[in-house]
Amino acid sequence: MVRQLLLYLVIITTVSINGFAHEASEVLHVETLAKSTKSWNGVALPSYPKGQPEVTILNITIPPHSKLVWHKHPVINAGVLLSGELSVISEKGETLELKKGESIVELVNTWHYGENRGDIPAQIMVFYAGTTDLPITVKKE
Repeated sequence: MVRQLLLYLVIITTVSINGFAHEASEVLHVETLAKSTKSWNGVALPSYPKGQPEVTILNITIPPHSKLVWHKHPVINAGVLLSGELSVISEKGETLELKKGESIVELVNTWHYGENRGDIPAQIMVFYAGTTDLPITVKKE
């Protein structure tokens, strides 16, 4: 289960009103969307691979009523569903139902697919932590 962590910081800015400096404060809100040592199905994440680190960030839009092909990720990745709804199904039949604003710590080296069963596009931003010599996704043939 994801633990919520909220952090509030006060930001002090100086504004000028009629030529006089005044301090104004704003609150910065930070929310942890995901923090885990396991993927969404409870399996422990693997160690990071050796090699030159490479971070990839993808913004993926899945059309309504469409299904992705079976695939797996050889690297750790996590994402946030920005709009719509998305079902993620593992090869064992485990299912995760994501709604807008929810996060996912994705399966690693496990065949799965995503399916948008809704009427609007599902947009998900995914962050991959890999190396330059590894693909981020492998499609099942």
